[in-house]
Amino acid sequence: MKGLILSGGKGTRLRPITYTSAKQLVPVANKPVLFYTIEDLVAAGITDIGIVVGDTQAEIRQAVGSGDRWNAHITFIPQAEPLGLAHAVMVAEDFLGKEPFVMYLGDNMLEDSTGAFVKEFMANDWDCQVLLKRVHNPQQFGVAELEDGRVKRLVEKPPEPQSDLALVGIYMFNSHIFEAVHNIKPSWRNEYEITDAIQYLLDHGYHVHPRVLEGWWIDTGKLEDMLEVNHLVLDKLTPGIAGFVDSDSHIKGKVVIEESAEIINSVVRGPAIIGAHTRIVNSYIGPYTAINYGCTITNCEIEHSIILENPGNRHPRPPRRQPHRPQLRNKPLPHQA
Repeated sequence: MKGLILSGGKGTRLRPITYTSAKQLVPVANKPVLFYTIEDLVAAGITDIGIVVGDTQAEIRQAVGSGDRWNAHITFIPQAEPLGLAHAVMVAEDFLGKEPFVMYLGDNMLEDSTGAFVKEFMANDWDCQVLLKRVHNPQQFGVAELEDGRVKRLVEKPPEPQSDLALVGIYMFNSHIFEAVHNIKPSWRNEYEITDAIQYLLDHGYHVHPRVLEGWWIDTGKLEDMLEVNHLVLDKLTPGIAGFVDSDSHIKGKVVIEESAEIINSVVRGPAIIGAHTRIVNSYIGPYTAINYGCTITNCEIEHSIILENPGNRHPRPPRRQPHRPQLRNKPLPHQA
C-alpha cells in the first residue's frame, strides 16, 4: 500500500504566517504538521509515500528530504495548479499505479493512528474507506449520510445538513478511484472535488465504507486551530531536560527542554517545550507554550502560544557548564511561587 500526502495548498487562512512558510511546515509542539502525517503513515507500515506539492514545493522538499529519517522513500509530485483533491489524485496516478493507497491531507491531525484503519481496509474487499467525525457545524464540511452501515450520499457543505458526520481529510482507495476522477466535471469553483469522485463510486455500485473516529481531529488551516492542536499534543508530552537550567529557575509539570537550550532565572510551567539553542532569561513561560529553536526570550510572560523558530540563531555560543547567576532586576518574576 502507498501513501499520498497533499501539500499543495497556499494556506491563505493562516496568513500572515504562510507568507513566509508553507502551511504544512507550521510547527505543532516544535514539529511541522507534515512530519506528524509522515510518521503516522510509516507507523501504519506505509513507507512508499508521494507528496503532491505546489508553489511551496522547494521549501517542502528541503524540509522533508528523501525520507531517510523515517526509513521511508519520498516521491515529490508537482501539481501545476491547485485544482482540487481529485485533481491531485489524477496527477499522482503514475506514482500510485494499481496499488491501494491512503490519501492524507497534509494539514490534518488525528489523535487516533490510522494503522488500524489501514489494516481493516486491506483485510476487506472495499473500494474506498472514508474517515468521519461528528461535528457541531456540519454545514462547513463535506458530510456523509449513512444507511445500514454504508455511505449512502455525500454532500459538500450542505446548507441544511441531514447528518453531523464530517469527512475527515483521510481516505483509502483502490484503483477504481481513477475511473471516478476521470469521469467527474469541475465544480462551481472550478475544482475536481473528491466528494464528487466518491459519489461517482457510490452511484456506480462500488463499496464505500465509513469509519467514525472516536478521538479528536483538527484541520490546522486556521490560527485558532493551530493553537488548539498544539494544546492537545502538548498534553501528551513526555517530560525531559537535556538543556541547561540554572539554580534560580523553576521547572514545573510536563516540560521538555531540548539540548543546548538555556533557562536562566525563569519559571517554565508545563506542558511546554523549549527548542534547541533557545535562551529564556528572567521570564515566565506558562502552560501550552511551544518555543522553537534559536529564540531569545527576555523579561517576558508567555503562555498558550506558539513561538516560531529563529533560523539565524541555530548555533549560538555553547551552553554554560556551571550555574550562572546574572545581575537581576529587583522586580520579582511573575508567577514565581
